[in-house]
Amino acid sequence: MKRRDFLALPAAAAAALALPAWAHDAPVAAPQAAAPPVDAPLVDHHQHLFSPAMARLLDTGAGGPSVITAKDLVALLDTAGIRRAVLLSVAYVWGSPARKIEDELAKVRAENDFNGAQAALYPGRLLAFCSINPLKDYALEELERCAALPDLKHGLKLHFGNSDVQLELPEHVARLRQVFAAANAKKMAIAVHMRASISRRRPYGAAQARIFLEQLLPAAPDVTVQVAHLAGTGPGYGDPPSDEALGVLADAMAARDSRTKRLWFDAATMANPEITPPQREQLAKRIRQIGTERILFGSDAAAGKNLRPRESWAAFRQLPLSEAEFKRIAGNVAPYMR
Repeated sequence: MKRRDFLALPAAAAAALALPAWAHDAPVAAPQAAAPPVDAPLVDHHQHLFSPAMARLLDTGAGGPSVITAKDLVALLDTAGIRRAVLLSVAYVWGSPARKIEDELAKVRAENDFNGAQAALYPGRLLAFCSINPLKDYALEELERCAALPDLKHGLKLHFGNSDVQLELPEHVARLRQVFAAANAKKMAIAVHMRASISRRRPYGAAQARIFLEQLLPAAPDVTVQVAHLAGTGPGYGDPPSDEALGVLADAMAARDSRTKRLWFDAATMANPEITPPQREQLAKRIRQIGTERILFGSDAAAGKNLRPRESWAAFRQLPLSEAEFKRIAGNVAPYMR
């Protein structure tokens, strides 16, 4: 089962899959390891927490991710030698079209508030982003609410796959332009999982990336936009549509397209021990096209077989990049964290 499926697959499909790793793991345990690496990144820009309610929702009956709290995550960061992290709320999961949720908005709000409250326990170390399904009627209302809260005002997380956003549909683009503009007006950074739904076999590639570049980015010209997973999903770099989409954005970055002046990319889960040498070469090529100065380290939720922050950085270090390039990426801090 792919790493992101527990957040992106419809409930019925997820229920049909066995998840023994979640059933028997201690998902957030920090390994007893040697001293943290001296070259560790300053920030993990892609992390998730799971409230008790979210952990129950994601448990398909064959086991699911455990509750993950700020305390759990900070222990993992300490093991990795990483000082800070961004908590990308998974409240959008409550709004997935694959589920019918009673009191959905209340649950979305509670998950967002859980992330904000957890981040507040570690001021200076953790920063939380609010999240929504942007296609929901309540999306703008929840964005406005988050923007008014000190612990959630920093940014917005969108997951196009889980929310079944289809950029080839004009009505979806129109709605997303509203959401991007609202976030821009509130000075909220935007983190976007661009990859369209795999389980629903939605179209994804160069066409969707061009729409993102030409229609969505101009709606939020004043805030940082962070493309998660280098426009893919992971684990690994074996999804050709994602590379095609990333190629469009990488070309725009290389050309210094004015629409990309605040565009950043996190590399969460793209480099793992299983990717092939050609995939490593292609991933390094895309990173250089974009420019290492706009690549952010991220590792993703400490659940199941996902690599923990320390192991994620070690896997990233296996890419065919120079020491200077690794040092630059490790030192990058997104503008919203400064």
